Amino acid sequence: MDTAYFKDKVVVITGASSGIGLATAKLFGSYGARVVMAARSFEKMCGLAPQVSSDPDRVLCVRADVSVEDDCRNLIDAAVARFGGIDILVNNAGVSMRAMFKDLDLKVIHTLMDVNFWGTVYCTKYALPWLLKSKGSVVGIVSIAGFSALPARTGYSASKYAIRGFLDTLRIEHLKDGLNVLVYAPGYTSSMVRRNALTADGSAQGETPLDESKLMSAEVVAAKLAKALYHRRSQVTLTFLGRLTVYAHRRFPRFTDRMTYRYIAREPNSPFN
Repeated sequence: MDTAYFKDKVVVITGASSGIGLATAKLFGSYGARVVMAARSFEKMCGLAPQVSSDPDRVLCVRADVSVEDDCRNLIDAAVARFGGIDILVNNAGVSMRAMFKDLDLKVIHTLMDVNFWGTVYCTKYALPWLLKSKGSVVGIVSIAGFSALPARTGYSASKYAIRGFLDTLRIEHLKDGLNVLVYAPGYTSSMVRRNALTADGSAQGETPLDESKLMSAEVVAAKLAKALYHRRSQVTLTFLGRLTVYAHRRFPRFTDRMTYRYIAREPNSPFN
């Protein structure tokens, strides 16, 4: 991969204050891109901006709650006002959950759909004219849960399936327009997403059921994302387990259901127990 491909490209990244979003911002900054970082944690994000680029003119931080349409519109307007266009939009902002549906307050699913699905829709809608002009790329971070359902994560899986359906349709609509649409499924990645995951009543879980040190790092996910964008891929699924799960779900759905149940049941404090 020739990293010069990304030099001076305008890259908008949501959820850029931590995890995959921050790692992606740092990577593209190191490649010479002009980076627009968006998140609710504005002060934190501004403090991290020098790690993205030592030149403050090449980094823009925008406070944005992607569940709010006006915030998404303002994000895109700010990016264009500063840099004159957009080449890559990475829809990364997201929230997870961990609770059985029977116990769940429905406000939790509303929150996940608002952030994960509608956040992707809003940002893509307002960035689309600029992406079509640049023949650029739009990315949706969907997770393996967007291909094969994950129990005790009904809202999470539903939102990720919805993102995949939305982006797959968008790709076909613009098949002749030079727009690259990438559905990107990292698999389990070390991040704050599980600690911030919502429980049945909407409160944050506060701890992760997984050994984060054994998961793929956000930096590796960012590097593989850059490679996928360079090659203008339409779909990427990371990790052997992730690819195996997607394949098995397609070919042997009932078997995959049973194996997924057993896998989640082994988690510490599993909702099944």
